[in-house]
Amino acid sequence: MKILVVDDEQPIVEAISYNLKKEGYAVQVAYDAEQCLDIVRKDRPDLILLDVMLPSASGFDVCRLLRKQGDIPIIMLTARAEETDKVVGLEIGADDYITKPFSMRELLARVKSVLRRVGAAGEAVASAEKIQSGDLTIDMARYEVKIGDNAVALSPKEFELLRFLASNPGLVFSRQILLDRVWGAEAYVEERTVDVHIRWLREKIEVRPSEPVRLLTVRGVGYKFLG
Repeated sequence: MKILVVDDEQPIVEAISYNLKKEGYAVQVAYDAEQCLDIVRKDRPDLILLDVMLPSASGFDVCRLLRKQGDIPIIMLTARAEETDKVVGLEIGADDYITKPFSMRELLARVKSVLRRVGAAGEAVASAEKIQSGDLTIDMARYEVKIGDNAVALSPKEFELLRFLASNPGLVFSRQILLDRVWGAEAYVEERTVDVHIRWLREKIEVRPSEPVRLLTVRGVGYKFLG
């Protein structure tokens, strides 16, 4: 597994790199946005640890750009603990968020959790079949979603959430259950993350996202998929 560490503080980069290598990961490093994007283009990593405060562009901007280009898992690193920063990071596609100062034990736990979730999703996709709901097709083997003949671009977590709900049509799941089933019981994410991903999915698979007919909210309980 290759992990790209992006931070402009060399002592932090060295400390993270040292501990990741001890765990058996191959480590690449970048100190600004340009180096990060160049490495991603040339040698796609399996996960990116991305600092929010970079000298040339914010980590948020880099995350937005990376999300347009692909679905590499991203854990945001930041010295700021404001909830708004955390929400922004999750809304633009980060898979997790950790606030400095953090212990290496916590960081490694989050790295393993994210990589485990991605790996588990791949295993599930390889053994699953298609789910058809009207003109919506969820192809597990190909990890694809289509509406009619048009492909729908989803992030790995959006796909997993849609797959889980669509595999249980009509059943209502609370945010906590969805976090446990899709993000994993050990995930360091908040319930609001589910709301954000549901909103993204509605924007992609609903004709009128503000008036959904597939992904429905059950007030005070959670969400359900109508097949």
